[in-house]
Amino acid sequence: SCYLMRDLSRSCLELRICAQWQLKMKMISRTLCLVAGHNGLVAAAYLQKGGLRTAVLERRHVLGGAAVSEEIVPGFHFSRCSYLLSLLRPHIYEDLELKKHGLKVYMRDPHAFTPMLEEGVGGAPPRSLTLGSDLAMNQQEIEKFSQKDAKFLAHLEKLAAAVHPLLDAPPVDIPGVTAGSFRKRLAAAHTLKTRNCLKLGRNIPDFYEIITAPIMKILTRWFESEPLRATLATDGVIGAMTSPSNPGSGYVLLHHVMGELEKEKGAWGYVEGGMGGVSQAMARAARSYGVDIFTEKEVEQVLIGPDGAAKGVVLKDGTEIHSRVVLSNATPHVTFKKLTPQASLPPEFIKAVDQIDYTSPVTKINVAVDKLPNFLASPTPDDKPGPHHQCSIHLNCENVEVLETAYKEAMNGRISTRPMLEMTIPSVLDPTLAPPGCHVVSLFTQFTPYHIEGREWTDEDREAYADNVFDWVEQYAPGFKKSVVGRDILAPPDLERIFGLTGGNIFHGSMSLDQLYLARPLPSLSDYRSPITGLYLCGSGSHPGGGVMGSPGWNAALTALADLKRQ
Repeated sequence: SCYLMRDLSRSCLELRICAQWQLKMKMISRTLCLVAGHNGLVAAAYLQKGGLRTAVLERRHVLGGAAVSEEIVPGFHFSRCSYLLSLLRPHIYEDLELKKHGLKVYMRDPHAFTPMLEEGVGGAPPRSLTLGSDLAMNQQEIEKFSQKDAKFLAHLEKLAAAVHPLLDAPPVDIPGVTAGSFRKRLAAAHTLKTRNCLKLGRNIPDFYEIITAPIMKILTRWFESEPLRATLATDGVIGAMTSPSNPGSGYVLLHHVMGELEKEKGAWGYVEGGMGGVSQAMARAARSYGVDIFTEKEVEQVLIGPDGAAKGVVLKDGTEIHSRVVLSNATPHVTFKKLTPQASLPPEFIKAVDQIDYTSPVTKINVAVDKLPNFLASPTPDDKPGPHHQCSIHLNCENVEVLETAYKEAMNGRISTRPMLEMTIPSVLDPTLAPPGCHVVSLFTQFTPYHIEGREWTDEDREAYADNVFDWVEQYAPGFKKSVVGRDILAPPDLERIFGLTGGNIFHGSMSLDQLYLARPLPSLSDYRSPITGLYLCGSGSHPGGGVMGSPGWNAALTALADLKRQ
């Protein structure tokens, strides 16, 4: 069983054996995170701080789940899956002293660049739209396309600020509101009121609209400029198998603007050394509290005792590790369909788990280049980076119809012929990622289906798709294809196989209206507790969802600690 440290004998506390022998012991005083994604590391740190002896088990050779850095091409270090930081909750950053533990972030400003594919007038370069934190500059950029478009981003930030209190706590206890004692009902109702409603005030109707409406309904009302509509619409569909015309795409946009870096609202940045730098800082913080972390230790199954409660895990090599509490950072599908004995779960629960949507449109391409891309819309001399090179560079995003067509092709099982592309070049700010004069390029692309017209992806499909993507980049930045010295192509099945992302979904499950807040990933799982006593979800498949945020790990750890205290 898993006890508070003060309840353990001194000899047990002082026992120090090498990691391999520790794993071969029956660790009777452990709380376990099955996968050491960033949420698992956050949960482990808080559990250890709360007085529990905690072990973290990572399936791969590198820590971090999808937030990892890997040297795929010699000399080039990629954020192989997750590639930008913004959503990490400020209190977690401060509590775990991540800056002290080596986390360094390069802030981006400006942050968005959308070049046009068009003939320049009178020999001038094609137009482009660049957005950043300077409101006056943004207005000048927008006025290239429309004199009327303005102020929407400030309005959006106000709505996003109202979501923040919802991120740092489990969803409201609805049974407590409706059926608990009067005191419990009053406390739950007060929590709901203070977390959200007071911050929104008279903006409640606007908030309701943006989380339920198609993002195009809102953008069309606010803006005349098609490039601006399309640029903002990309944040409403990024990572999601949806179109800007589908209900709920507004919330995806809100999810991507509610972050904060260095106390700057809505800012995004590059982590030094790649996104693995976040996971490594979290791991160093966790180890400083006494957490034991093991890599290449794949969990085979959750152990269930005669009383139906979790008793630990068994590894692929047969090693059993005993504990009263198990936290899983894997997706709900992996946790309950692969790691949990099916006989221990209610049939109706298994049926509900089968209905969780993991549809993904994403193929990630990591590219090593020996020359900085030079864009026709904003040319720079002598291979020198301009301000736009540090941005998220939106290609094939001149108008919303391009996004709609790409989405419809994928929904019909076909790879998009003109895919939506988000390019980032973190090496323009972080010199540690590539050799001098060279760069790493991330291409986050969609829409690509998990199956191509009912069949599996082949290596030929991957290469052909990457070639087509490069052809499109070439039109915006001639010479790009010749600069490529290596590439890593990750279609949806590859994201699932390598990183454990069911369906290749980067959010551990779609961020659709039926899978948010009280229903994430299911109504019966929204409080991180599973039907099995002592087994919890702590990954992005639980509230508040995807992104390198830390909130699911924080919330799950507090829930587990509260349950242990009651016990």
